[in-house]
Amino acid sequence: MTGYLIKGARIEGGDQADLLLRDGVVAEVGSGLSAAGAEVVDADGLVALPGLVDLHTHLREPGREDAETVETGTQAAARGGFTAVHAMANTDPVADTAGVVEQVWRLGREAGYCDVRPVGAVTVGLGGERLAELGAMADSAAAVRVFSDDGRCVSDAVLMRRALEYVKAFDGVVAQHAQEPRLTEDAQMNEGELSGVLGLTGWPAVAEEAIIARDCLLSAHVGSRLHVCHVSTAGSVEIVRWAKGKGWAVTAEVTPHHLLLTDELATTYDPVYKVNPPLRTHDDVEALREGLADGTIDCVATDHAPHPSEDKDCEWAAAAFGMLGLETALSVVQEAMVETGLLDWAGVADRMSARPARIGRVEDHGRGLEAGAPAQLTLVDPSARRPVDPADSASLSRNTPYARRELPGRVVGTFLRGRPTVLDGKLQ
Repeated sequence: MTGYLIKGARIEGGDQADLLLRDGVVAEVGSGLSAAGAEVVDADGLVALPGLVDLHTHLREPGREDAETVETGTQAAARGGFTAVHAMANTDPVADTAGVVEQVWRLGREAGYCDVRPVGAVTVGLGGERLAELGAMADSAAAVRVFSDDGRCVSDAVLMRRALEYVKAFDGVVAQHAQEPRLTEDAQMNEGELSGVLGLTGWPAVAEEAIIARDCLLSAHVGSRLHVCHVSTAGSVEIVRWAKGKGWAVTAEVTPHHLLLTDELATTYDPVYKVNPPLRTHDDVEALREGLADGTIDCVATDHAPHPSEDKDCEWAAAAFGMLGLETALSVVQEAMVETGLLDWAGVADRMSARPARIGRVEDHGRGLEAGAPAQLTLVDPSARRPVDPADSASLSRNTPYARRELPGRVVGTFLRGRPTVLDGKLQ
């Protein structure tokens, strides 16, 4: 066999075309293509997108292989249409040295389901006291360009300034988990009338917004790149919009669950809906959707956060924060953004492939599907509808907030450098 010939796909939702994938690249794009020896994939009715790129994935390995491994996490990513993921640093040991980030990078290469780009910790052990080996991680085989203490905020302004200054040397970016810790002690859900009714400690929007505003100013002051993780409030969208209007090097992401779900789900007291930052109000969801549509928010990032059952099957206050996201992200975006008319499929390609690849400096991903481009490709059937079955997940964990909910769209195929990792919806 000499490659794959994808027949009749709608490229980014536009006109139908054939794509010949050979030797790791898109060899040819056109109509009526034929290629001796190539395996033919019937893509009639399917949308072809550049392989999706996730800036925010928790793969848990090393240290919490009971929740996820690099292999199972990247299998889930491939089934979700992703060809590259950025693995967050809050592992055990923490990814704060060249040795640990290289270990994660090599595990990704060995698994082979998608490219794994490790995210380096900003501070040693995520402790927020002194900078980690940022330069060594950047110079390592993993070539780290994104640094984050995600799960914790770099709350010390001086330390955050130093990190922003340091990463300028190698065109890195600091991805901030915006959460003022003193405003969120013991917080359990969005602060508002509902948190008072439910008797759960509230998590005020200002705890996120104050850090974002501070860091935008710091980014401008030192002339460095800032990326804001999982924006969740209308006020945060406005602050990012203001910073971008100044021409500052600020980018931001939103999760699928913050585009679809609201804090009203906390009335169930089901810890599957407990997440950091918390689910917010309908008004926040609308502002996030509008921000993603107008480009204020650059991209969708899953914040895929697997947990074993014992960390979720308990009372709300004792449960871990986090939700699965990789396998359902594209479907949630289709429901929240495409079916509402806020984005077309070209917009989805931009927000879930091109922009995150550019922010993470992943050069061989996020390219348009044209001759000569790396053959990272996702085929999705937008007409499909399916109830989410947690037992069907490739992840080791089952903490999806969409269990039994019907979502639109289905990833039919994912190609990494021209090789299928998923075909006919099945892992290869």
